Amino acid sequence: MKTFSALCLIAALPICFTQIAHGQGNPEATRLAKEGAQANKNQDWDKAIDAFRKATAIDRKNASNLAAVLQKRAMAYVAQQNFPMAIEDLNEALKIMPNDAEAYERRAYVEMQVRDYDKALADYSDAIKERPNEVRYLLTRSYIFELKGDFKNSMADTEKVLQIEKKNREALSRKARIEGILKQRASPAPNPPPPGPAPGKTPKA
Repeated sequence: MKTFSALCLIAALPICFTQIAHGQGNPEATRLAKEGAQANKNQDWDKAIDAFRKATAIDRKNASNLAAVLQKRAMAYVAQQNFPMAIEDLNEALKIMPNDAEAYERRAYVEMQVRDYDKALADYSDAIKERPNEVRYLLTRSYIFELKGDFKNSMADTEKVLQIEKKNREALSRKARIEGILKQRASPAPNPPPPGPAPGKTPKA
């Protein structure tokens, strides 16, 4: 089965930072947030996370910045194929921002790399709860369902994609493939040939 092509793009999704307030709120939190932002620019993830974690402890408004840097470090771990550490960072990011659909998608991507399809399926379902009409999420979930042999749910997601994008090539291809599988399964099996003689015995004349 051809792997869903969008999977390779997930690690490259942009991660947005909230604007860091200048001269507002706790001065120490603002200083730490600026320090974290600079470390993020330098791709010094550990320093950025440490600074934003301290800033968040003082002022909760920095939580989204902390979650964003955790996701960035997670994707850096993915590039190194350090999947356990990537999942650990994404777990923490989702504890901070539990409604972040893209964080669920990124974690599902990592889970698919380690073939933990049940967890990936659950994460895509959570992402879809946040963004019900996101074609990318629906296509990938339908791919996982197909991979697991759950053609009914795979077709349901595929049909929803086609309601949103009638000419989506991935969905049209999957629909045709699943219809072929289901048609083949529904066809009556041919009558088996009569059994031959038992092994080691000569048939009577």
